[in-house]
Order: sequence, then structure tokens, then C-alpha cells
Amino acid sequence: MQRTRIKHTPRLSMMAVAMGWALVSSAALSQPTAAPAAPPLTLKALFDSAWQRQPEAQSAALRRESAHAGRSGASSWTADAAALELSTKSDRPGSNQGSREFELGVALPLWLPGERARKAALGDAEIKAVESRRLAAQLQLAATVREAWWALQRTQAEMGLAQDRLHNAQRLAADVARRFKAGDMSRADQTQADGAVAQAEAALAEAAGARDAAQAAMAAWGGNLALADGAEPESEALPAVGLPADHPAVADWQDQAEVARRAADLAAAQTRGNPELTVAATRTREQSGERYLQSFTVGVRVPLGGGDRSRAKELAARADALDAEVRANVERDRLAAEVAAATARVKAAQAQRDAMARHAALARDTRGFIDKAFRLGEADWPTRLRVELESVQAERQLARARIDAAAAVSTLRQAMGLLPQ
Repeated sequence: MQRTRIKHTPRLSMMAVAMGWALVSSAALSQPTAAPAAPPLTLKALFDSAWQRQPEAQSAALRRESAHAGRSGASSWTADAAALELSTKSDRPGSNQGSREFELGVALPLWLPGERARKAALGDAEIKAVESRRLAAQLQLAATVREAWWALQRTQAEMGLAQDRLHNAQRLAADVARRFKAGDMSRADQTQADGAVAQAEAALAEAAGARDAAQAAMAAWGGNLALADGAEPESEALPAVGLPADHPAVADWQDQAEVARRAADLAAAQTRGNPELTVAATRTREQSGERYLQSFTVGVRVPLGGGDRSRAKELAARADALDAEVRANVERDRLAAEVAAATARVKAAQAQRDAMARHAALARDTRGFIDKAFRLGEADWPTRLRVELESVQAERQLARARIDAAAAVSTLRQAMGLLPQ
């Protein structure tokens, strides 16, 4: 049989390499690329997501525009919109005979003394109150979000510890089963090891149920399952001098009181209706066929008084101002006491966290020593099991202490009016 030998040339080699790269590239492009994993959710990101769902956030722009529109009204030359007046008069309706009169005029409402300046002050107070009301709503939402956040953090920590406990119990049970087959341990020892595994499985199921419930509550705020470290900065948490002067909860009531005071001042200036300046042009004729005569009229319409209605409006506004001022003082005292209590809890939680960290480190060292001794036959099984349970309990207490310390800082920041960071 005759064989055909192909002569390799540099040109053919280059073509083969190019075809090979093309096949590799097409195969790589045909494979689906895995979607990038979502980054862990931070407390600030969770709060921002929850705030965008709130009605206060969606209506904030409109309320701000409304307040600015009310303020711009004080910059007008007239107290209200001008009115156009048009009238006609005839002694022979339905015909073109007799006298005729046509009048075209404009009525301009005028400002009362001091009314324009007080309305401008009221507009400025309302603009400030809209912003403080938004900050107070954010702070109120932050308290709920923080509570859900730390609840999930605690359940996730419990879940991780339960998984570690089950892993260690299964490892010990396997070691005991191996030594039982070798005749080094009794059936009772294996039964205790299997019981420890069952307890660890029950604890894991309980932790999983609590974690799922906390995740369901978190889903209402738009949160996903992966949480980042929830610790907030401690540098701004510990107060140097009591309650901040610009606390949103106090500022909201203070600004409401200011709005009520400005409204009372405006009502005090509006003791009567606004006077009106009238400018009119009139065309008249006496008989049909005569030439029209033109005249101009300038007049002022002055209401005589507002009576008890303006007085009632002023008194109601001053009552609202007094009510808001009292509420601001009560809120300030309450928050000052809350800040003091939260500061004490932060210091106690941090001290407990440090003590539990030392205790957990000692428990880990003890477990390592006893585990080594147990493998060498120098420690009995009850001692090994007791040390394992003590170590698990120490790790659990440390995890709780760390979360409690971070949550105490978060609670203190909430009491001081600081949003999540």
C-alpha cells in the first residue's frame, strides 16, 4: 500500500496553530460564565435599601418643593393672585340703543403691615422642619433595622457554633467507635459519644430554625443572606459631653415648635382681610351714535376686621408651639438618660467581651492538651467529653459577647441620633 507523506512547512505549522487557538477560544466562549457572587450586605447598605422603600423617602422631594413654593410666595409683590374684573352696563338690554358702559379692571391684594416678613419667616421654618422630619423618620427606621440586623447576626453566630459543635462531636464519635472496635473503650463510651452527636444535631436544628426566622424578618427590609461585619465605629459612639445638640428626634420637635410660633406671628399680623388696590378703565356713551368717553378709576378696598377668627387661629398656633416645646424638652431628657444607660452598657459589654476572649483562649488550650492526652491514653473519656463541652460553651459565650458588645455600640449610636455606618 502506498503511503502519502505530507511535508511539514512553516506555513502549515502556523495555520495549524491558528486553527487550534480558534477552536480553544470558541470552546471557551461557548462555556457559560458563572455570575459574580453578591458582595456581603453591610448595615449601611441594608438601611439605605430599607429607607428607599419608605413613603417618607419617596415623598421627601415633593414636600421639599412644597415648602420652597410656600416660601417663594412671600417674595411676591402682592399678598395673593391678582383678579381681573370685567363688567358692562346698558339701559336697553338686547339692543344697541341707549347708553352703554364697559369697565375693565384689575384688583391687586396688598400685604398687611408686617405680614410679608412673617410669612417669609414661616416659609423658612417650614423648609427646615421638612428636613428635620425626614431625619427623624430615618432615625426611627434605623432603630428597627438595627434590631433586625443584630438578631440575624446572633442567629448566624449560633448557627456557625452549632455546626462546629456537630463536626467535633462526629469526629469524637468516630474516634470512640474506632477504639471500641479495637477493644480500648466500652459500649457505654460509644453510647455517650453518639448521644453527644444527637445533642449537637438538635442544637443545629434549633439554630437553623432561629436563623431562618431572622432571615425572613430581614427580607422585609430588602436584605440578602450574606452579611458583612456589623460592627459600627466606636470612636463616634462614646459621647464626650452628653446628648448632641442637633439630635434629630429633638430637632424635629423644636422645628415643629418654631413653625407653630411663626404661624402664630403670622396670624397676629392677619387681623383683617388683605386690602385690595383696584385699577379700572371705563368706556361710556350716553346715546346711540355718540362718541365713547374713557375714564380711569383707582380705588382701595379695606376690610374692617377679622374678628374672633384671627384670634382663634393665633391662639391655636401658640398652643401647638407650646405643646411641641414641652415634647422637645421631654424627649431631650429621655434621650439623655438613654445615652447614659447605653454608655454604661457599652463599657460593661466590652469588658465582658475581653474576659470571654481570655476564657475561650484558655478553654481551647485545655481542649488541645486533653485531646492529645486522650489520644495517648493518658486521659479518660468522661474528662475528654467534659472539656469538649466546656470549650464549646466558652466559644458560644465569646461569640455572644462579641455581638453584644457591637450591638451595644450600635444602640448607643442610635440613642445619640447617628445613622448606621
